[in-house]
Amino acid sequence: MSLELSVLLIEDDLHMQLGCVQALQLAGLRVQALGSVEAARPLLAAGFAGVVVTDMRLPGADGLTLVRHCRELDADLPVIMITGHGDVSLAVEAMRSGAYDFIPKPFSPEHLVEVVRRAMEKRRLTLEVLSLRQALALREGVAGKLVGRSPQIEAVRQLVSRVAPSAVDVLIRGETGSGKELVAQALHELSSRRQAPLVALNCGGLPESLLDSELFGHEPGAFTGAQKRRIGKIEHANGGTLFLDEVESMPMAVQIKLLRVLQERQIERLGSNQRIPVDCRVVAASKDDLLQRAQQGSFRSDLYYRLKVVSIDLPPLRERREDIPLLLEHFMLLAASRYGLAVPSVSAVQLHRLMAHPWPGNVRELRNVADCLVLGVRSDVLGAVLDDAAAPETPAGALSLAETVEDFERSLIREELRRQGGNIARSAQALRTPKTTLSDKIRKYGLLDADAGDQPRDPPRT
Repeated sequence: MSLELSVLLIEDDLHMQLGCVQALQLAGLRVQALGSVEAARPLLAAGFAGVVVTDMRLPGADGLTLVRHCRELDADLPVIMITGHGDVSLAVEAMRSGAYDFIPKPFSPEHLVEVVRRAMEKRRLTLEVLSLRQALALREGVAGKLVGRSPQIEAVRQLVSRVAPSAVDVLIRGETGSGKELVAQALHELSSRRQAPLVALNCGGLPESLLDSELFGHEPGAFTGAQKRRIGKIEHANGGTLFLDEVESMPMAVQIKLLRVLQERQIERLGSNQRIPVDCRVVAASKDDLLQRAQQGSFRSDLYYRLKVVSIDLPPLRERREDIPLLLEHFMLLAASRYGLAVPSVSAVQLHRLMAHPWPGNVRELRNVADCLVLGVRSDVLGAVLDDAAAPETPAGALSLAETVEDFERSLIREELRRQGGNIARSAQALRTPKTTLSDKIRKYGLLDADAGDQPRDPPRT
């Protein structure tokens, strides 16, 4: 994002005004000069794309009045005060009223330009952060949670939108870092339960006794150290949604209790015989194949089928590489807004390398990379992927972002088809993408000759 800012100069002394304008213009800055506060007021509004430089003593309203006016319009708008020798006390008052800085007369053109440049950089950052927050606010609902344009993520969004309004329990399966909790959040926020809490619990790494207490709660004296009543996660989620992450690691004894809760919608706190009705939707997530675990005897099959009323499979990032540019932009917007920094530019070469990266950490790893880019710090991925100091500059008329994504994907599929002798099934397995998805992309990019069967060919150049 590049903002063209300007300087609004209010100075009634024409010689002083001309000198300031020339100094700022020679420094490459845009300037508009006026002779009074009254003339400047119509040009000022919240979000004014620039900074204000004003003399203290003016005909009519003075500079201090303008500082206060700007403060009311936009508290972040920098106003620089030009003061005379006898106006030190007024300059102090102006700073207390919200002025960015003051420049005492006489001053050099270099000093004026230096102060104005600092103020403009501050203003540019403020406006960029505001724009970022507005852009993020437009990404609402399921599209704001599950970002991407790939057929895989679009199918997930449609399924989430379809089942979210109901109270049906949902099982989410996906690799670590693929966004399972984001799906749970979308299911909750699109449901009638969104005013009640979304309660999350990671079942991994908790000993059985602690997990038992975390889920069901306990009464005083239920076990050693239980000095007062504790409300468990299930009871706390009453009226809302309970998200159980890494459910595959839940001990067998706890699985039995959870199954009973799902069937009866009642709980008993540890140390109590009282049954408490609960009304919560359960969204469970697993990185493993629970059916396979059930067949192996490490997960109850009846609990698996009770949780899997609706199943949502999240694809790993390597199977939806076309989403990487949009996800990267989204995460950089979030990071820039959170840290109060500008969004950095990413070259076509860097983007190409990011799309070729295997992303073992999935979307979570990409988000970390976006944070590092915004913060300007290196990481293992950035060091290996984005170090393109020797890469040539992108020439004028280069491919657009969408064309770059398609060009990369086309070449990746074409090369794999060549390696596999045109066999789509083996190519899909090597690329770790569903065969149907690969077939759609092959047709899209014209990579198979209709007259030659499964023989790859280069797409026509346009």
